[in-house]
Amino acid sequence: MQFSGLTARLGRSLDLTDAERTAIARVEQGERRLKAGDVLMAEGGDSNSLYIVRQGWMHSSTRLISGGRQILRFHYAGDLIGTSSIAWAQASTTLTAISDCLVTDLPKKDLGLLFQGQPRVAGLLYAIAAAENVAMSDRLTSIGRMGATERLSTLLLDILARLRVTAGGIVDSFDLPLTQSDLGDALGLTKVHVNRTIRGLERAGVIERNGRRIRIVDEAGLIESTGFTDRYGEIATDWLPPASA
Repeated sequence: MQFSGLTARLGRSLDLTDAERTAIARVEQGERRLKAGDVLMAEGGDSNSLYIVRQGWMHSSTRLISGGRQILRFHYAGDLIGTSSIAWAQASTTLTAISDCLVTDLPKKDLGLLFQGQPRVAGLLYAIAAAENVAMSDRLTSIGRMGATERLSTLLLDILARLRVTAGGIVDSFDLPLTQSDLGDALGLTKVHVNRTIRGLERAGVIERNGRRIRIVDEAGLIESTGFTDRYGEIATDWLPPASA
């Protein structure tokens, strides 16, 4: 049986048993290919499934009363997405492909059965979701309390930390498929302000750009200026129940 990106993601935090790996792979249903801009789930629509990102980047967003958009989170290969809507029958956010993506469905009812049969997997998914919520709180704090440079720096560090988990190793550069509008909607800035801020970071020598490729030149300096904490690199699993025999 082919194991999923979610299995690989969870396996970096916990030594999964064959039974756990098989159970995770079995709950995924079908594949969907999305092009950049395609909406996977619309805010206010039915929410019967969660989704696993196998390839590509996506984001979750909410529509503002003014007609604008607030991007809440970015999602990468191995992520279980749609969890913010698990408590309701209607979606709380819109899930949109940023690049060409491949996703698989994970129906809520099957997730419940997975939790019932594999309590360690349930506990680990809960811990990862909690860590991501703290990371989003960190970023929202930066938006509310920091200037444009610190907001963008925090977001770049957050992306770097997430990609290090999904890539399974040290990464200091990445392709950024986000438009300046995307960045502005994530940071509460105009496109002009985003462009000015990116150029400022380049002039300061802390990042380099080559097309869409971003390289973090002075990661320590960015961390010092923002107080960024990596919430993804290590997930405590010592409290989980022992693996079933």
